[in-house]
Amino acid sequence: MRTITKSSWAVAAAAAVSLLVLTFTGATNSGAQPATRSAAAKPTIVLVHGAWADGSSWAAVTKNLQSKGFTVDVEANPLRGVKSDAAYLRDYLTTVPGPIVLVGHSYGGMVITNAATGNPNVKKLVYINAFIPQQGDTVDQLNSAQPGSALDPNTTINVVPIRNADGTVVDADLYIKPALFPNIFAAGVSAQKAAVLAAGQRPLTHSALDEASPNTPAWQTIPSWDLIGTADRVIPPAEQQVMAARAGAHVLKVDAPHLSMVSDPDAVTSLITLAAAHN
Repeated sequence: MRTITKSSWAVAAAAAVSLLVLTFTGATNSGAQPATRSAAAKPTIVLVHGAWADGSSWAAVTKNLQSKGFTVDVEANPLRGVKSDAAYLRDYLTTVPGPIVLVGHSYGGMVITNAATGNPNVKKLVYINAFIPQQGDTVDQLNSAQPGSALDPNTTINVVPIRNADGTVVDADLYIKPALFPNIFAAGVSAQKAAVLAAGQRPLTHSALDEASPNTPAWQTIPSWDLIGTADRVIPPAEQQVMAARAGAHVLKVDAPHLSMVSDPDAVTSLITLAAAHN
């Protein structure tokens, strides 16, 4: 058996980085375009999670869609800010060949609305208990436009500073307090599953709450669908309705909580499938 020493790891890592730089530079210099698929029977479904979640929240929907023959990609949303997260997703979409149905949950709606602008491969947008912003809108503004959100930042959030190497605080990560997570964010989900989700939540930066949606919204030119969970305790259902109407989205209302893709994956799957099949 070959022993891998620390120095050999360093050499291998340096070589890998060099190869990556050369490959990326070559792609940039050659004017690389988004990947294309010659003949696809079905579009690829790209699922984008929101704050305080990760890709595993889409597990049941992913399984359903794959059983229907769809290729499904679940992007790891960085949750660092609307502009940077949208830029990351925009680059991610260049790796997906052929037509795309782009799906966003909650804060993920802010991201897909900006990332899809100008991308000809994105044929449909699907919002699941999501923000559907106009240019200039912020998460905080939209979430407080109508009464009904139980996510009070003064009482339900734990704050962890983000520091530079010199210790200077540059931002903060926000977590929902674990004891409150099941009743607010994961209402309608079994207690055991809600506890697991609370333990594994991924934070959103504080600055993301007040960051304006930067781009002309993609829903102005791309057809959209919206599932509104009428039992949502995070984004008020009344505001979801306002945003959907403004975007001209096809609306499906379901008696579901905020994590509808966890509590009601069949309904979410049906809406995505409907959007994908729509001409």
